[in-house]
Amino acid sequence: MAAVSLRLGDLVWGKLGRYPPWPGKIVNPPKDLKKPRGKKCFFVKFFGTEDHAWIKVEQLKPYHAHKEEMIKINKGKRFQQAVDAVEEFLRRAKGKDQASSHNSADDKNRRNSSEERTRPNSGDEKRKLSLSEGKVKKTVGEGKKRLSSGSSERGSKSPLKRAQEQSPRKRGRPPKDEKDLTVPESSTVKGVMAGPMAAFKWQPTASEPVKDADPHFHHFLLSQTEKPPVCYQAITKKLKICEEETGSTSIQAADSTAVNGSITPTDKKIGFLGLGLMGSGIVSNLLKMGHTVTVWNRTAEKEGARLGRTPAEVVSTCDITFACVSDPKAAKDLVLGPSGVLQGIRPGKCYVDMSTVDADTVTELAQVIVSRGGRFLEAPVSGNQQLSNDGMLVILAAGDRGLYEDCSSCFQAMGKASFFLGEVGNAAKMMLIVNMVQGSFMATIAEGLTLAQVTGQSQQTLLDILNQGQLASIFLDQKCQNILQGNFKPDFYLKYIQKDLRLAIALGDAVNHPTPMAAAANEVYKRAKALDQSDNDMSAVYRAYIH
Repeated sequence: MAAVSLRLGDLVWGKLGRYPPWPGKIVNPPKDLKKPRGKKCFFVKFFGTEDHAWIKVEQLKPYHAHKEEMIKINKGKRFQQAVDAVEEFLRRAKGKDQASSHNSADDKNRRNSSEERTRPNSGDEKRKLSLSEGKVKKTVGEGKKRLSSGSSERGSKSPLKRAQEQSPRKRGRPPKDEKDLTVPESSTVKGVMAGPMAAFKWQPTASEPVKDADPHFHHFLLSQTEKPPVCYQAITKKLKICEEETGSTSIQAADSTAVNGSITPTDKKIGFLGLGLMGSGIVSNLLKMGHTVTVWNRTAEKEGARLGRTPAEVVSTCDITFACVSDPKAAKDLVLGPSGVLQGIRPGKCYVDMSTVDADTVTELAQVIVSRGGRFLEAPVSGNQQLSNDGMLVILAAGDRGLYEDCSSCFQAMGKASFFLGEVGNAAKMMLIVNMVQGSFMATIAEGLTLAQVTGQSQQTLLDILNQGQLASIFLDQKCQNILQGNFKPDFYLKYIQKDLRLAIALGDAVNHPTPMAAAANEVYKRAKALDQSDNDMSAVYRAYIH
């Protein structure tokens, strides 16, 4: 992209590394975010995403001048949503401009009217000419003081307002309008900048190695890199390193369409075991992004993928094999059973278990894999069938750090974010805690809807109220809609969320930590299972309250 003349507040198309141009706005960076050295760049907040980055000026184009061109070459759903967000932003800004212009016109008319009423006659002018210089200065000073005081009363005392007070004839938009028209800071920006920053480097180099407070934790933000250090090459081809003193770690994707659409798939052969609700969508996205995948499943073949006859065969013929099965017993049987994973493990073979299991199970599996010379990574996923199909899962990983990096393109294909949490067992624990919160929340939603019903309140009205409050979320809306429509087609099996609650309670017991809320929710799910709701969606827990 050619260099252009840009300034703060401009709408632009930003080119982030290999990713397609994306609409954004040049905004002020957070206070703790230092501007990178070298070429001129601007801090851009992208529409329709959770991403933000410093973008070199030559990678930016004015939004309006290139809108038609960009729309022709980008057809993705997420891209269109981003463009729609820009247009909505422009409509809102135009409405406020018109309101501001109208107010300014009214102010001008009032001033003119006032001037007409107070305009002095010729006699007055002669008398004024005879006034002393000091008298004139005093009168003017008092007039300015009154005008400044009136301005202060009408608006906030922001720096912008103070500038207006000093030059009252230069009337512009009120500070509040300026603030309202700024693209809201994303949750990602707030999360990354919440604590003090150890460093924010535009491009890590061999002479500027990344310093780790903890060797297990790093934080990555999407951005441009050219020659990253060798030890981070697999991940930093598409990601920019950003350290926090808090040690939080993630591969943060701005948008599945923008990111997934430009993935360079690994040249390693990928295997995948288990094509259930989650596995099927994961494999589809791996194939879609150009990975070579061999699958094994107890029931059916995945179209477009090669078929392995046994888990052992898949592992022996592939470089990295992923697995996603239902529970600890299934995970152990897959590895230790006849023709299982362990029989295909040789030195250098890699195994990634994406199942949600307990820490003891995953630790046992890691030990047997490593004992055969293999490499092991646990990587359970947070999400549901729809998010799996959309490539928007969140991956929690722990174990072999090098293997985590080797899986970079695979994780980007299947998810919007991934976190490396250190040693084996940490991801399992974190995943159980996440699902414990989710399962307890689902039970509370069902309890609230049934209480509304028995007290004569409208369940739909309750949902409408919740959707306008702080609890509003896609999860809340979807699960309530399931209940209101009586549609419990599984997006996340009820039997699996109950399993996760049970394992989370056991995790609490192991460290003598109380989990009374999870325990209460678990009992409700157990009742739902007794009512034959195991293979329905978790929202079918509602039926435990009405029977």
